[in-house]
Amino acid sequence: GTDITPSYLNLDDMKHFHGTYKEVCDRHDPEFYPKFKAWADRYFMIPHRNETRGLGGIFFDDLNDREPEKLFQFAKDAVNSVVPAYGPICEAHKDEPYTEKEKQWQQMRRGRYVEFNLVYDRGTVFGLKTGGRIESILMSLPETARWEYNHHPEPGSPEAEILDAFKHAREWV
Repeated sequence: GTDITPSYLNLDDMKHFHGTYKEVCDRHDPEFYPKFKAWADRYFMIPHRNETRGLGGIFFDDLNDREPEKLFQFAKDAVNSVVPAYGPICEAHKDEPYTEKEKQWQQMRRGRYVEFNLVYDRGTVFGLKTGGRIESILMSLPETARWEYNHHPEPGSPEAEILDAFKHAREWV
């Protein structure tokens, strides 16, 4: 699966990202996107925070309801859509200035990513429990992250806006 983990909400970015994956899914089965988007919303949940690590995407595993070759073609199409889904978003925002407060918020969101990956991500947990190569497993974590005790964003702030989206799944397309 894949999900998007922004620090700030940009509706155009969410429509593009989710729209890209909806197109991929629809090419293979119109039921895939709603099914796999809901699956991602559940999978990427951080229960002890009652929020998701990001703003969703698609997630699937153990598919066996159709011919393996058709599933393989879908999986390849999904993987080949990573750059078209993310690239334009990165390009659009790579030179935007940011404040120290925004950087601190980004670091806290990275902390949520770390929490999810170390506590709930099935692949990471499996690797850690079965003696996998630790450095390879931990390479997916951000280089820096931050935690603040009992942090609550200011009501009405951009941080509060995206936190609401992390707590309440939305339909983007």
